[in-house]
Amino acid sequence: MTQETFPQLLVQHAAKQGERAALREKEYGIWQTLTWSQLAVLVEHLACGLHQAGLVRGDHMVVVGANRPRLYATMLAAQSLGAIPIPLYQDAAAPECVFPINNAQVRFAFAEDQEQVDKLLEARAQCPQLQSIYYDDPRGLRKYDEPGLGSIDDLVAAGQAYAGQHPEFFRAEVGQGRAADVAAMFFTSGTTGTPKGVVHTHSSLIDRATAGAEFDHLTEREEVLAYMPPAWIGQNIFSYAQWLACGYVVNCPESAATVMIDLKEIGPTYYFAPPRVFESLLTTVMIRMEDASALKRAMFHRFMDVARRVGPQLRDGKSVGLFDRIAYAIGNLLVYGPLRNSLGFSRVRVAYTAGEAIGPDLFTFYRAIGINLKQLYGSTETAVFVCMQPDHEVRADTVGVPCRGVEIEVAANGEILVRSPGLLKEYYKNPEATAEVKTADGWYHTGDAGFLDAHGHLKIIDRAKDVGQLANGAMFAPKYIENKLKFFPHIKEAVAMGDRRDKVCALINIDFDAVGNWAERRNLPYAGYTDLAAKPEVYELIRECVEKVNADLAADERLAGSQIHRFMVLHKELDADDGELTRTNKVRRGFIADKYGVLMDALYGGKTEQFIETQVKFEDGRTGSVSATLKIVDTRTYAPVKAAA
Repeated sequence: MTQETFPQLLVQHAAKQGERAALREKEYGIWQTLTWSQLAVLVEHLACGLHQAGLVRGDHMVVVGANRPRLYATMLAAQSLGAIPIPLYQDAAAPECVFPINNAQVRFAFAEDQEQVDKLLEARAQCPQLQSIYYDDPRGLRKYDEPGLGSIDDLVAAGQAYAGQHPEFFRAEVGQGRAADVAAMFFTSGTTGTPKGVVHTHSSLIDRATAGAEFDHLTEREEVLAYMPPAWIGQNIFSYAQWLACGYVVNCPESAATVMIDLKEIGPTYYFAPPRVFESLLTTVMIRMEDASALKRAMFHRFMDVARRVGPQLRDGKSVGLFDRIAYAIGNLLVYGPLRNSLGFSRVRVAYTAGEAIGPDLFTFYRAIGINLKQLYGSTETAVFVCMQPDHEVRADTVGVPCRGVEIEVAANGEILVRSPGLLKEYYKNPEATAEVKTADGWYHTGDAGFLDAHGHLKIIDRAKDVGQLANGAMFAPKYIENKLKFFPHIKEAVAMGDRRDKVCALINIDFDAVGNWAERRNLPYAGYTDLAAKPEVYELIRECVEKVNADLAADERLAGSQIHRFMVLHKELDADDGELTRTNKVRRGFIADKYGVLMDALYGGKTEQFIETQVKFEDGRTGSVSATLKIVDTRTYAPVKAAA
């Protein structure tokens, strides 16, 4: 059998390395292992059960939950029958599930637990064709009596009986699969409107997974921790597509709350996370250092100065002076090594960040302490791998070189065009949207603005639609400014505004944990997020951060005019449930501009404060409101620093 599809790769691994671990799951504090042979049997029984239940080739099946062996097995079982899994975000509200389920005419669904079952049952009121929902975790579901609701255990048992009567059925179904068959569908995050279903074939996903594996010499010996949502193609490509392409081990944490503990226990060799995770980890480090003794703080800052100066050079194999090499070795013994171990990165051979731009200071921090953190560039539509950074050619301001099979062109307006074997087949039931982004000769319009530098590395400036101009014609790149702000551990989120206006202003979210720790160390009392965010001392802390960003911007000839003149600290955290962020935590800039229009008017109208009342949605689905009078602060700006001749 040729290995053209994911189920065919599974069968190959079961034959070649059947007794090796394929998946691990932490349950009740103990890691449970599923071998490739055991996984193949589970997938066979699930496929037979789904076949009996009526799932047929070409059907769509929703899977919603965290990374779990049975979720992966269900996706493989659906693909074995020629059906198409659609992973949905487990933190999405029920109304957000309605469009994908109806758009794809979904009849079957996998739900991890009671929370996801409740969500799908609520959505089913608007999705009458959703006939069967299978759950993994039975806790809380014993007394549920809903038509079409059943456990995965019962499905497996029925499939096992069917497989016993029809031993050739599974192999025959898997053998029918072809590379050009649709493998999965991923719904975009919908930053500008209704989500679109991105259709990928086995060929597009396996080709890109293999290209990425070849680039970094991945083998079946890698260990990966899968903790991001499976609905995000970044997690899916690393812990599903590349997992099956390479045959390495994927580890599923017990819960979101135990990820840091599980990370240290597993010690992954191959790691992937969006910038927000690396920001959070750094914030945790800085909070802990504030609580450390004066001696430890002094040692940390002294050796971090050494790391920032020579660490990236050593990581890239460049020569440094003997004294600096000795100083770094001592720092590695006393600071960097223990810090990597504390973060769970002691065994990491390759780490990637993607999904959005990462701040250069944040990026440099991790490379400085000896972690081989690199950037890659791609999207849902390109099956992730477009550009990757080769070892020893890593720069904070680029995203690497085109990987195997990729061609890149830069349009006259600065937009990046990509041609690759990993491009989407289409947007599902949306030929107009497909034609907008994919040309007849195979070029995909990324929507990103950038250019290839003299070394062939791609540099991303911003989303093409977001790059604008100030009223005086100066370039305005909001994401670049926001990333600089978010490097500071006290700032969790930022939204920069200024397109076609006379100056740049910003809305800022404080990091509640980091600022709360800072306040407690200064005996500054507070009653909650809204109260803490309004403290004059906190405003002064954030003003210092903003002015440091302005000083950096002044040294950039193109962006010196984009310094922040005024800002306010929001009274609530930006939240995906409130529509302000996507499920991948990207800022929905247009939505925020409309929702907080009164704040925009106050910032640009010269006011010193503004009252606002905002509706919020709680985790249990209830709504409420939070109100505050927000202070507006003017900041210092700097004259542009002219480059030396």
